Amino acid sequence: MYDIIIVGAGPAGLTAALYALRANKKVLVLEAKNYGGQIVNANKIENYPGILEISGFDYATNLYNQVKNLGAELKYETVIRIERDKAVFTNQNQYYGKAIILATGAENRKLEIENENKYIGKGISYCATCDGNFYRNKIVAVVGGGNTALEDAIYLSKIASKIYVIHRRDSFRGENKYLEEIKKEENIEFLLNSTIHKVNGDDFLTSLDVIDNQGNIKNIKVDGLFVAVGQMPKNEIFQNILELDQYGYILSNDGVHTNIPGIYVAGDARVKKLRQLVTAVSDGAIAATTAIQEME
Repeated sequence: MYDIIIVGAGPAGLTAALYALRANKKVLVLEAKNYGGQIVNANKIENYPGILEISGFDYATNLYNQVKNLGAELKYETVIRIERDKAVFTNQNQYYGKAIILATGAENRKLEIENENKYIGKGISYCATCDGNFYRNKIVAVVGGGNTALEDAIYLSKIASKIYVIHRRDSFRGENKYLEEIKKEENIEFLLNSTIHKVNGDDFLTSLDVIDNQGNIKNIKVDGLFVAVGQMPKNEIFQNILELDQYGYILSNDGVHTNIPGIYVAGDARVKKLRQLVTAVSDGAIAATTAIQEME
C-alpha cells in the first residue's frame, strides 16, 4: 500500500512525486519507458522562469535526481488498468494507493499516410533534436505549422543542406519569435497550402509526393521527414472509468480532480489550454498537494 501512486515520470509526474515526498508520503512512480517525458527531446528550454537556458535532457535529469535523492521508488512497468478502489495493475504487478495521480502525458501524432510506419527510423522521425544529426548536409522536410515545426526547421537549418517546411494552411500558428527567425534562414523553403500525399522509397525514404489545395502533386527528393503535427493523449486504458473529451484528454472541472474521488490528473494528459513545461510542473505540484490534503 502506497500513499500516492503516480503514473508517468515526465515533469508533471516527477514534480508530483517531489511534493509528495517532501510531505513524507510513501510514493511509487510507474513509468513505461524512460523518465522525463517529451521534454528530454527539447534541444533548448528558454521559457522556463528563472532558468536562462537548459537542455531538455539536463532539466529532466536534474528533476529525476532531485526526486531520487528524496527516496522515490520508481519502477519501469507499463500500467494496463486502474480501478475505482485505487488499484493499479501493470504488466508485472498489482499495487494499491490511497490516491492515484495520472501524469501519462501525450505522444506525437502521426500523419496516418501510406507507408508511414514502414519508414519510421528509416527516414521518418518525430524528434528533430534526437535524429537531426543523421541528416547532416542532406535534404529534409518538416511537416506542421506550430511552434514545434518551426523550432525543428530552425534547428535543422544548422545541420541539413536544405529544409522544406510543409503546412496545410497559408499561415503558421507558431509564435512570431520563431517566424521571424525562420525567415532569416536561406536554406528553408515553404510549401504552404499543402499536405503530404505519399512517402516513397525502397529500404529508406527517398522522396515525398506533396499535394496542394488545387490537387497538384509535386515530387520532392528528401533524405528525411520530421513530423511535427501535434500530440495525442495516452488515456485509452482509463476510458472505462474516467471521463474523457472527444480527443481522449481527461476531463477535470478544476484541472486536478477527475470524476473518481482519489484519482487526480496532471500535465498534458488532461484538458487544458496550454501544454508547456511550466504548466506541467504546476499541475504536478497542485495534484500532489490536493491529494495530500484530501487524504488527511
